[in-house]
Amino acid sequence: MAEWTRAARVGAFAVLATSAGLGAWRFVNRTGGATGGYVVHVELRDAIGLAPQSRVMMAGIPVGSIQSIRLERGLARVDIKVIPGVTLYEDAAVGKRSASLLGEYYLQLAPGTEGLKPLENGGRIANVLESPTTDQIMTDLAAIADRVKVVAESLANTIGSPEGEADMRSTLRNLASVTEALNETVRENRETIQRTLLNLENISGDSAPEIRQILENVRVITDDVRVLLANNSGEVQGSLGQVRDTLDRLHRASGKLESALEHIDSVTGRIDRGEGTIGRLTKDESLVNEVEGVAEGVNDFVENVQRLQTIVGLRSDYNVQAGTIKSYVELRLQPTEDKYYLIEVIKDPRGYTTFEQLDVDTTDPTRPSHYREVRTITTSTFRFSLMFAKRLGYFTGRFGIKESTGGIGLDTHLFADRLEIRQDLFGFGEQLRPRWRIDLGYQFLPRLWLLGGLDDVLNPERRDYFFGLQLRFNDEDLKSILPFTPMP
Repeated sequence: MAEWTRAARVGAFAVLATSAGLGAWRFVNRTGGATGGYVVHVELRDAIGLAPQSRVMMAGIPVGSIQSIRLERGLARVDIKVIPGVTLYEDAAVGKRSASLLGEYYLQLAPGTEGLKPLENGGRIANVLESPTTDQIMTDLAAIADRVKVVAESLANTIGSPEGEADMRSTLRNLASVTEALNETVRENRETIQRTLLNLENISGDSAPEIRQILENVRVITDDVRVLLANNSGEVQGSLGQVRDTLDRLHRASGKLESALEHIDSVTGRIDRGEGTIGRLTKDESLVNEVEGVAEGVNDFVENVQRLQTIVGLRSDYNVQAGTIKSYVELRLQPTEDKYYLIEVIKDPRGYTTFEQLDVDTTDPTRPSHYREVRTITTSTFRFSLMFAKRLGYFTGRFGIKESTGGIGLDTHLFADRLEIRQDLFGFGEQLRPRWRIDLGYQFLPRLWLLGGLDDVLNPERRDYFFGLQLRFNDEDLKSILPFTPMP
């Protein structure tokens, strides 16, 4: 019986110890049970010092524990089991905090803002409050120590050297000299300062009756002013009336200003509602697009005008066989480097030749009763040219009207465009063969060309040699006048 009692006691003690241990474990780790609560996770860059079943705190109170820690996408994924009754919201935050100097850490939770969406089981805490680690603190301390070392070395190099020590002694000697000179100045002028203070005290004591008299005079003056205002109240009232009139005018002006502001408010309201020309301009998208299109067109036109070059040529040739002078006034409108439009006015001593065909009926017995007569008419009118030119490499082709007849031309450019060989074929119908002119031009000075060549090569009876000069320059002022030139 005694042995059974001893066994019963041992068994009862074991049951009580097991119950006490289980109760203590449940008290220390309230989230250790497998039931209840929910799990959320957070991704940390550094999980050193954290371990599964580590506590999770909120405002210093345990609210959960770390369920697991594993590597995911290069970060430490920490699963946190939160006890029932603790609600985390979508802006919740978590941070790692040090529990002791031994490197133990725990997680500190911030629940977030009430009213936002709560986190559910399996949710993720997006806000992580990073705290400096011991390694970072040690690194910062090492950097600070390096800087302190650099400053100490600089100070040692400055003061510890013989030159620095000599400079420091010199500075201290100068400071001692200044303080000694200041002390001597005070000692030498001590009596003067005392006399000055004594004089001020005597003046204030001796002048006390005069100060009282001045105050009395001020009182009398104020009484006199009060009496004067009482005796001249009419004039004062008149002045007050003028002030009142001024205030009335200001009141009327403010009324007018208020009316003007009302009108301005009405106008701005009409503009905001899209009424009137300005209102439609601000509200009508199609009208705005048209205005923008016009503005873009004007901008393109201005850019083209700015890019346009207006090259003026003034030329005179001497015809050797005829002994006459032929003059040219030339204008090139060149929008790009590889093309231009040529306008010329020519005074040619040969004149302008036209042909006229007449059908004649006659009763002269010596002639046929009906015959056709062709007349050649030459006039001394001005000739003109209007040609389009396009450049390809060393050659420029021209086509259009040349000296009032249809014509074509070919220019060859050599030696950086300082030498030109120009050929023109025109005058179809004036003779049996067209007029072919070849001239050679050389720019021997800036803007000045020396010319020479052969005219009417295909017609020996009209062939002639010539030489001359041409002044060719780019006139910027003419470019600015062209857009405003009236067109017929």
